[in-house]
Formats: sequence, structure tokens, C-alpha cells
Amino acid sequence: MIEGHCLCGAVTIRVAEHGGFTGACHCRMCQRWSGALFVSFNAPAAAVTVTGEVARYQSSTFAERGFCPKCGSHLWVRNTDRDDAPYDLIPGLFDAARDIPLTSEIYTDRALPGLALAGDHRRATRAEYEAKNAHIEGDAP
Repeated sequence: MIEGHCLCGAVTIRVAEHGGFTGACHCRMCQRWSGALFVSFNAPAAAVTVTGEVARYQSSTFAERGFCPKCGSHLWVRNTDRDDAPYDLIPGLFDAARDIPLTSEIYTDRALPGLALAGDHRRATRAEYEAKNAHIEGDAP
């Protein structure tokens, strides 16, 4: 079990289990949302308990982004195709997430200058990722 919260503490998230890894995304939508790159870890919906008011933004036809309406902290990205879809949670909300290793990075050819991530992890360019996964045509809404 790990517990985290937004910047102001109005939203608390408890995670009973998670995937054990983080992933990074450099697509334009994630750059616009995060300011540079998006990093998250995955947790099954049944393992996530959220307390406090959350605002949701339908950022594409298949996903929403959750954030605290008081302080604006980003909380998650989640597919909206089914109620039990897993959460992609923001590691910075959780002190214990510092120990979760980075294992994947996507849209590597879209990374902003100076943001190349070190380490031996899976990487995929925009074309490689979009060939296998749902995406926004043109990489940004």
C-alpha cells in the first residue's frame, strides 16, 4: 500500500498494488499537460482509492486526465473505454514511488532538447508506438 496526495492535500490517493514500474511519454499532448514530459505508474482500478474532489478532463476520445480543482496538481491519465480501466498515476504524488524503476519511454523522437532519459529501458519512437496503440492523429489535439 502506498499513499500520496496533491500539492494542497485536498486529494489523497491510496494504491493497494501497482505494476512496479514507471513509464515516460514525450508526445505533444503530454508535453502540453506536464510542461515537458509525462511520467506515470500503472495501478488496477480496484486497487485505487481516491478521497477528495477531483476534476476530470476528457483529453481525447479514449482518455481522461484527472487533477485537483484546488491546486491544479495532475493526478492521473485513464482510458475511458471501460469502468475498470487501470490508472496511470503521477509518481510525484507518492513518496514511496521514488523506488519504482523507469522501464519504458515512448515518443522518444519527440522529446524536448535536454530531456533524454538515461538508463537501460525500452524505448519507442512515435511511429513505433502508434503502430501498436491508440493515439491522437497528429500527436496533439
